[in-house]
Amino acid sequence: MITKKERITLRSIASSIKPTIWVGKDGFGENVLNQIDTELFDHELVKISMQENSNPLTEFELSELAVKLGAEVVTTIGRKIVLYRHSEKKGIKHVLN
Repeated sequence: MITKKERITLRSIASSIKPTIWVGKDGFGENVLNQIDTELFDHELVKISMQENSNPLTEFELSELAVKLGAEVVTTIGRKIVLYRHSEKKGIKHVLN
């Protein structure tokens, strides 16, 4: 569980990164979940952009998504979702120290 201070830090960092995952009308299928999992492992912080033709997630669905990925929802703004998961990958600069 991330603290409020950590969440603020993560939101600040996320504001300057571009989305790396785009979700279309097919939603969060297995391929998209695998992409998100890989991005979280490689970068710890991932910004997801949901296209206009996709259905927005409910609070429950967003929580389910985070649990499936072992991540935490940092923030949602419109059709953008930011997820965080601490990575055990060696050689990367960790977002939170």
